[in-house]
Amino acid sequence: MKKLIVGMMVVVGLMVGCTSQAGPFVTNISSDGRGGLTIEKCMISLNRQITTVENTGCTNTSITLSK
Repeated sequence: MKKLIVGMMVVVGLMVGCTSQAGPFVTNISSDGRGGLTIEKCMISLNRQITTVENTGCTNTSITLSK
């Protein structure tokens, strides 16, 4: 029974450790239509088990440009 519990803990630990994140990175810059910019920043998540890269935790920031 003790070996089963230890084995399950190892499997869960490996599964949790298979995803990593980096960032935030600027993923999009666009005009807000009023002379400013909208900046989108996202974290990048890599899932090594199924070999996918996804954007997570995205935020938008508006910047007003002036002369």
